Amino acid sequence: MMDLNVTLEFACCGCEQGVTVKVRCQGEALTQGGGSALAAVNVPCPTCGQINKLVFDPRGQVRSVRPCPSIRSFAEPCLN
Repeated sequence: MMDLNVTLEFACCGCEQGVTVKVRCQGEALTQGGGSALAAVNVPCPTCGQINKLVFDPRGQVRSVRPCPSIRSFAEPCLN
């Protein structure tokens, strides 16, 4: 199994501040597929708290940054 430490740099979707994060990737897909493997990680911005969903390749190139959809709870309807 391959193991990589990758440093990712991106602009936050919420406040556009620069963010740097180090991630550790593991798995067989890193060595298979001719370098076409992609990974995703959710990273909170240290400035505004926006959760950013990053998609990146094993070389550390960020392919996309999007706001992570939040899971909101809804009130249950009243039975009356």
